[in-house]
Parts: sequence; C-alpha cells; structure tokens
Amino acid sequence: MNTVSGKEAESESGPSGRVQPRQLIVTVYGVYARDTEGWMSVASLIQLLADLGVEGPTVRSSVSRLKRAGLLEAESVSGAAGYRISPETERILRDGDPRIFAARRATVDEGWVLVVFSVPESERAKRHTLRTQLTRLGFGSVSAGVWIAPGHVHDEAEDMLARHGLRSYADLFRADYLSVGGGTDGSGNLAAKVRSWWDTVRLQQLYVEFLAVHRPVAERIASGSPVTDREAFTTYIRVLTDWRRLVYLDPGVACELLPAEWSGTEASELFDELHARLAGPAHRHVERIRAG
Repeated sequence: MNTVSGKEAESESGPSGRVQPRQLIVTVYGVYARDTEGWMSVASLIQLLADLGVEGPTVRSSVSRLKRAGLLEAESVSGAAGYRISPETERILRDGDPRIFAARRATVDEGWVLVVFSVPESERAKRHTLRTQLTRLGFGSVSAGVWIAPGHVHDEAEDMLARHGLRSYADLFRADYLSVGGGTDGSGNLAAKVRSWWDTVRLQQLYVEFLAVHRPVAERIASGSPVTDREAFTTYIRVLTDWRRLVYLDPGVACELLPAEWSGTEASELFDELHARLAGPAHRHVERIRAG
C-alpha cells in the first residue's frame, strides 16, 4: 500500500488541528496516483477533494503550490489535464511506506546512532536543511551539532546525508549508552535523557488526540454500522493524513524508555485496524471516480 511522507510531514496540524487542503491532496496522490504511474486527472482530484469538503478553486490553488514546491508536475494524458508525482516525490513516498505501515520500535540493547555535524555560518541554508532532515528521520538533539536516534535509523541517515550533499559536514557513530545512574540496567537514567532529547509529553498528547478523534469511527464500524465506500474514503484519507505526521515525530525508541502512560502502541493498533477495514472500500470509491 502506498502513502505519503517526507516534505509535508512536519507542517501538518495534527488530529486536533485544521488539516490543510494541500496535505489531503498529497495523501490522495500518495495512496492512489501510484496505481496509475503517478498521474491523476484534475477532474478526478477535484471530485475526490469535494468529498473531503474542499472546493474546486481551493484544490487548484493548492495544486499550484505543490507544483511550485516540486512535488507535482503538470501533464496531460489522452487529452485530460492532470498532474504527476515528481521523481523526487516518488522516492520520498517509497521510502516512507515502511515507516507508516510497519514502523519499527527499538529495543533497549539496540544502541544508538549519533550524527555530529558542523556547518559554517556562511552556509546556514545547509545547516537548516540538515536539521530539518534529521527531524524528519526522528532524531533528537543532544546538544548543538550532536543529534541522536535509535540505531536502526543509521541507513536512512546515511542515505539522507548523501542525497542532500551533506556528508562532508557530518560524522555518524554507532553508540551504546553507558549508565551513570538510574536503575540497575541504567534504563531509569536513560529514560530521563530521552525526555530531554525528545518532547515525549507532546507526542503522547498527539497520540491521545489521535485516539479521541478516530477511535469512535472504529467502534462504530466494529458494531456493524454500515459504511459506504465514499465514507470509507473520506475517513481513510483523514486517518492517514493524521497518522503520517505522528510516525515522523515519533523517534521509535524502546517502550521501556517512554512514559508509563504511553498511548503510541494503542494508536498504532487503531491505525492498523482502520487501515484494514477502510483501505479496500476507499479504493473502490476512487476507482469509480476515475472511471467517470
């Protein structure tokens, strides 16, 4: 199953906020346009976004911004005006699929990856790019120029640095945490460190909001209430748009290092349930729209 990630992930408002039309458009393209070699007609897109409560002029304006950002490229197919996912966007989507549908959570003994970097003041744009990309990969900041993530993120970090021409500014290290206090295994002290490297309180709040917004739908479906294909589509797109932000904010650290009231696991199970129940009928709705 395809979806969206990357460039849009950090700008979203989250479950409790107002989702921007461009975020819904990117989700629609990420899920369904790759079924048709990355292309979707403007007419189909406008109709699908109308189901989500977005008016045609707003869709056109949002698509224009996505085109200027390099996410979409204008292309006509068989006389129909439309837009195709750019090659860079296709790569971002492909890389993001495992994170969204099979997010990995580390173990305590897995170790860490450190990125130590120094970018001259004269190249502050590259410094901004580096920090932005590390954030998208779930890195937390230990100190100025030192960022940390669970060890399994190492390959993604290597790829990111090479892709953005940043490898000469950064060194990567695999590391183990050597306890200086806490419990017998050091986990108590490390858990405190995790809270300083990442805003787990805010992330917990976002997971609670995700559950509050989307759990009633799952409960209604589980009770046997009928859901039309159109309803499945609108629900699925909103669930996916909310979820993709969370998985890019969550560093995926071991459960033992997270707050006792952690709701991320429950939220992940809810997403999996809704994905299983809604993806099929949502796809049928899109196919009917595209068939005209």
